Amino acid sequence: MNNHLSIKYKFSIATFISINWAIFSIWVSQRWFEELSIITGQFVAFFLITFIAIIPGFINMFVFFSLLFDKRPIFKKIDSYPNIDILIAAYNEENTIQETIKSILSQDYPSSIHIYIVNDGSQDNTKKKILDLKLSADLLTLIDLTINKGKANALNIGLNYLLSDLVITIDADCLLIKNSIKNLVSRYLSDPPNTKAVAGTILVGNSRKNWLTKVQEWDYFLGISAVKRIQSMYQGTLVAQGAFSLYERQTVSKLGGWPNMVGEDIVLTWNILKTGWRVGHAENACVFTKCPDTLLQFIKQRQRWSRGLIEAFKQNPQIIFKLRLNSIYIWWNLLFPFIDIAYTFGFIPGLILALTGRFWIVGPMTLALIPPSLILNNIMYRAARHTFINENITIRKNLLGFILYILAYGLILQPACVYGYISELLGFKKVWGTKQ
Repeated sequence: MNNHLSIKYKFSIATFISINWAIFSIWVSQRWFEELSIITGQFVAFFLITFIAIIPGFINMFVFFSLLFDKRPIFKKIDSYPNIDILIAAYNEENTIQETIKSILSQDYPSSIHIYIVNDGSQDNTKKKILDLKLSADLLTLIDLTINKGKANALNIGLNYLLSDLVITIDADCLLIKNSIKNLVSRYLSDPPNTKAVAGTILVGNSRKNWLTKVQEWDYFLGISAVKRIQSMYQGTLVAQGAFSLYERQTVSKLGGWPNMVGEDIVLTWNILKTGWRVGHAENACVFTKCPDTLLQFIKQRQRWSRGLIEAFKQNPQIIFKLRLNSIYIWWNLLFPFIDIAYTFGFIPGLILALTGRFWIVGPMTLALIPPSLILNNIMYRAARHTFINENITIRKNLLGFILYILAYGLILQPACVYGYISELLGFKKVWGTKQ
């Protein structure tokens, strides 16, 4: 049946059901609103209930039904693949850069690949590690900057050296599986002609290190992956992440390159969307990255991502009013800061109050949300597992990480995001890098 429904029809069904679910939630929460208003006042009660229950419920319902309808588009028959330039900005990556390069060289890609690495003033042995590989000039070009000026600057300098029409950016700590580049390029060649960029899939490669990396494995595997799937389903991938994405070189140049911001990838993506072009997603073009393994690194990373979201809105406010199927994701992103604020300053204190017997915000009924959450994550898991099976990737057991992901991840994720929003609004100093 999915094959016979148009994208607009699937979108309409998912939206209709989600709106009705939100209306039902408002009706059910009336007594909660009346009781909480007595304690907090009507405005605070309205804010907390709206952004803790009503809006997240609408989003989860939309994701649930969209994934049920999701049918990944197949690749076209491709007779000839174009040459590809790989662009890597590296800063203090001595521990990972060689393995990243080797994984690129081992790609099963039927045309030429040239690697451009911009060493952005690294203070460790990154440059020596690259030179130790002794690769020919036909395979690799090293652009050595003496002063560190940030990722966007490094990428833009590298952009001037590129010769191919298509460029793929890769983070210096990412490892590619054998068909990653071929799948990414195949998606680009199979998508509509107005597609100017394609985002790959990022997975966690160091998930066995500790509890924090175990939790993030599920975030990448389920949360981020599922969101990208439904965004691309409705022609609206919102972030072609710099860690692994394909771009048309001329498009990037025409838009002025990567903006000098911490969220240079999301702002560039929105610049592409603002012009009316399209961004795709290849769910089977997978790379494994090393996610933050300390709490401080994690908070700094999510702070940067949240700052990037605010930067994107500041740079492209008019995109909010550009109506198309992916507008719903733009509006969601506009609401995320409020959801994170409500969770941080409402739900988390509510949990503490519940431990003292005061069920003003969190109560026994909150436990009723766990089964729907498990069902939604099961749908996400099945969608991602299908891709893994096709790419011969083994899904390792990670029960502890999953339990923490369901029950406790938001306790550190959403306060970190709120810190990011505040950092951007107050103009705190910006620092680039994957884990610094």
